[in-house]
Amino acid sequence: MQSPTGSSPESKSLVPPILKTHLIALVGAVSFLLLNAPLPWLFGPLTSCLITALLGFNLKVYKPLGDGMRTILGVAVGAAVTPAFFYSLHSLAPTLLVVPVFTVLIGIVGVIYFRKIYKYDFYTAYFSSMPGGVQDMIVFAEEAGANIRSVSLIHATRILVIVVILPIILSSTWNVNLTNPPGMPLQEFELSQLMLLFISAVLGWWIAKKLGLFGSSILGPLILAAIFSLIGLLNNRPPAEIIWAAQYFIAIGIGVKYVGISAIEIRRDILAGLGFSLLLLFLTTFVLAIVLMLNLAAPVEAILSFAPGGQGELVVLAIIVGADLTFVVAHHLLRIFFVILGAPIIASLLPLKYKK
Repeated sequence: MQSPTGSSPESKSLVPPILKTHLIALVGAVSFLLLNAPLPWLFGPLTSCLITALLGFNLKVYKPLGDGMRTILGVAVGAAVTPAFFYSLHSLAPTLLVVPVFTVLIGIVGVIYFRKIYKYDFYTAYFSSMPGGVQDMIVFAEEAGANIRSVSLIHATRILVIVVILPIILSSTWNVNLTNPPGMPLQEFELSQLMLLFISAVLGWWIAKKLGLFGSSILGPLILAAIFSLIGLLNNRPPAEIIWAAQYFIAIGIGVKYVGISAIEIRRDILAGLGFSLLLLFLTTFVLAIVLMLNLAAPVEAILSFAPGGQGELVVLAIIVGADLTFVVAHHLLRIFFVILGAPIIASLLPLKYKK
């Protein structure tokens, strides 16, 4: 937040913003480690970066490195794809069919909420409501003439709330252990497995970018790692230390989205985002109750599959709690695919009277 004089608290700092960001993030991570807090590599950097961003510090990330770390999540999911997954695909059909219906419900409720309560214009309300990837929604919003700053802050708040609340729900309701290592330690890996993980991440990402696939940093590595796993070459997901690094970069990415925020934006966009997040939690609870009542999925997999957070963040949580990665990711891929393809088309087809 800007100071009354218009300058940030560290406007004369000689430390480069990217280096300063990592120093702040590491202070948070180490503090949470010393406190034996759950998910220290996620919650520690998230807390320290969020607080300093709100105080007006100029935090920055090197985007290619952040995207590169997300490839780890794609590889982790791909390594879990085995022939048994394809044999069980038919069992996913009932819950996968719920995804488009749930997504449309979120969109309708969100647009009404943002339009009636916060008086956003139609396109800002519409793209703020879509539970898709943040960057994709910002691109669509900008093309439609929406307020992209509001859209960005609302989506950042949605992801922040889900990342913070979901582990609490999982541990308090289903006694999920959040302190389990997310994988084998690095020293136990064979060099050949590490090389395959590296190739899956780098080459998969490169191919996906060349093909113009959405979510290339996750989807490309996922596909290539899945191929290596299915032919019997890849037998392990990434080491625990690498998963922790992915958590660290995801946390920083969330925190820095609040850099430069004004008091007006806090009163309007952040409060709007918090209210929408509470609505999403209510809707998710309603859908989960139906899914669990019909015994369509196990509780932990169900909540991780239908929680409208970011794909990368929820993959991290699924890895930590030992959930069925392929089940969780299948639902999020369908949701994101549905939103990316459907959101711009539906927005263009709606009658003009709904956009006034």
